[in-house]
Amino acid sequence: MSIINHDRIAHRFTTLVDNHLAVLDYTLTGHVMSITHTGVPQAVGGRGIAAELMRAAVTAARVGGWTLNPVCSYAVEYLRKHPEDPHQQHVDDLLDEALDESFPASDSPSVGGSS
Repeated sequence: MSIINHDRIAHRFTTLVDNHLAVLDYTLTGHVMSITHTGVPQAVGGRGIAAELMRAAVTAARVGGWTLNPVCSYAVEYLRKHPEDPHQQHVDDLLDEALDESFPASDSPSVGGSS
């Protein structure tokens, strides 16, 4: 996992991998984050760096309350493969909460096991 930097003024996420700079550029109009460009140098391609940049952008959009608008082809494909479904996230959160209530961390390891 790379260290992702977010320059809010330049509207850019960056990471440096093996002295090669990978970038994700976006514009922000109102509450819409349009991802306009992702670029990973060929020398470090194929390592999932663009996906890491996209995850950082998606997280920033979620925290900022922004809607995502994928403009560049990579962003379109990434979001197609990783759909942001708020309803599904809510369901997942409820299931996690139910599991936490059913199996609290303070239970001994034998809870739920066979004896």
